Amino acid sequence: MNQHKIYKTWAFLFTLPNIILFVLFFAIPAVLGLVFSFTNFNGFSGEFVGLDNYIHLLFHDEHFMGVIIRTTIFALIAPILGYLVSLGLALLLSDKDLVFGTVAKVLVYIPTLMSPVVSAITMRWLFGENFGFINHLLETIGLDPVKWSTDGYAAFIMVILVGIWGAGGFNMILILGRLRSIPPELYEAAKIDGASVWQRFRNVTIPMLKPITFLILLLGTISAFKEFAVIDTLTNGGPGMATTFYVLYMYRIGFERLLIGLASAGSMILFIILLVLASVQTKLQKGGEIS
Repeated sequence: MNQHKIYKTWAFLFTLPNIILFVLFFAIPAVLGLVFSFTNFNGFSGEFVGLDNYIHLLFHDEHFMGVIIRTTIFALIAPILGYLVSLGLALLLSDKDLVFGTVAKVLVYIPTLMSPVVSAITMRWLFGENFGFINHLLETIGLDPVKWSTDGYAAFIMVILVGIWGAGGFNMILILGRLRSIPPELYEAAKIDGASVWQRFRNVTIPMLKPITFLILLLGTISAFKEFAVIDTLTNGGPGMATTFYVLYMYRIGFERLLIGLASAGSMILFIILLVLASVQTKLQKGGEIS
């Protein structure tokens, strides 16, 4: 019994730093954010205003719904395209006999290790209008340079490409791990039955990848809704508001306009959105189907 108490004490001590960090950087800010969302707090003082902040954002803010739509489009496109790219890389690098396969995996995974700010600065050098490497290549082959910074659609595409580049390595590792857990007997049985390569991929690989597919797509969607550092560094939300996504818009409301209460209400709305996505994720992890 005493030994059991000792184990519990040591377990508590080892988890105590995480508990403290959780309380300081998540629990307390979350409670304060909820409280501030019902006030007109400006960083110094404020009064209780009830649901006025929520009503203003949902029905009177001329930009809010556009920001939600823009962020939702990004959160739908980027994770799907990112998954397809990561799946292709994983299938390409899953061959154990591939020459320099380990080196290739490391190179693909490097962007995951970089901070979002560093990734964004790197992408600015690639996608710069007047000095970027991409436009230099386009001009070399006789094509017109793309206005990555001044054309809204081009800037939106650039942000999606940067998101795919940043998350591709991590997603590839997840898919590779799942691919290696597929029993070889399934492929052998399908081959004996006369299944082609495409049929084996469609009827064996894709179903076996379903749990990790849902996980990657949902985590990618949640991450896309919270995207901030890359957007702020790469485009600063421009041109105009073409790449102003949810968190960046709340940042501007809270820290540039000092409407802390209004920004807190926006963060609570985002919390509800992410909570719904997280609950869907939990259900989808149960065999890949919603029960």
